[in-house]
Amino acid sequence: MISRGWPAPAKLNLFLHVTGRRPDGYHELQTVFQLLDLCDTLAFEPRPDGVIARVAGPGGLEPERDLVVRAARLLQSRTGTSLGANLWLDKHIPMGGGLGGGSSDAATVLVALNALWGTGLDVEALAALGLELGADVPVFVRGRSAWAEGVGEVLEPVDLPARWFAVVCPAVGVSTAEVFQAPELTRNSPKITIRGFLQAGGRNDCEPVVTARQPEVRAAIEWLRGRGAARLTGTGACVFAGFSTREEAAAALVGLPRRWAGFVARGLAVSPLVQRLQAGPAADVPTLADGVTGV
Repeated sequence: MISRGWPAPAKLNLFLHVTGRRPDGYHELQTVFQLLDLCDTLAFEPRPDGVIARVAGPGGLEPERDLVVRAARLLQSRTGTSLGANLWLDKHIPMGGGLGGGSSDAATVLVALNALWGTGLDVEALAALGLELGADVPVFVRGRSAWAEGVGEVLEPVDLPARWFAVVCPAVGVSTAEVFQAPELTRNSPKITIRGFLQAGGRNDCEPVVTARQPEVRAAIEWLRGRGAARLTGTGACVFAGFSTREEAAAALVGLPRRWAGFVARGLAVSPLVQRLQAGPAADVPTLADGVTGV
């Protein structure tokens, strides 16, 4: 039986401070992960022969390099299950834009197959597995918008004001590794508190690096800043601005240059993956998140 409608939500980094660099080369960060109602969707069919097969997925990404396949194999190897699965991935989150789509897809695989295979791992164990796949995976496993520190794995759920977001996606790729290796990246931002962020906000320390190297990202931020307080998410290339209502967010994207993509999304406190898990593996649910407006 195919278990359908497993969502993998996008995220925004509402700010991103680089507070230090560890001896192992990883960077110490502070950020807030804001989950969005824009989702990829996945479906799963357990199989008894132990084979992991991606039946459908993005055409430009080989299955062996896809995080959904890697996540399934990691869960399989660590739990010792003899089961396998067919995987279907329907992409809606722009790839390579700093919206966390690949990490979220991997998290959904871990959560869904843990339920479908009956491997019995708790959230802490799944989050630890997710960290091996990427620093952003644990927040999606835990399923809450969160304050994050460390390399992004030290998480504390945070209550954020209800917001709608206008997101602009320039048609360029940004290498996260190159941004964090850039000599001009500042790595000494003073630490702030959750209260400090909620009162005064923050910035994205990666933004000056990315905009200096990617003129299209700089142009997108300047365009959106004419309509709201625009900022880069993660290492980009997508940029966003927050608004109180859906109508305001949609209005901000009127006149969007045709060379860029854009969409409106609602900020979520709780991931739709949490509700899907509670519905049970056999639930037949819609494959798309409600409330997402393409522009």
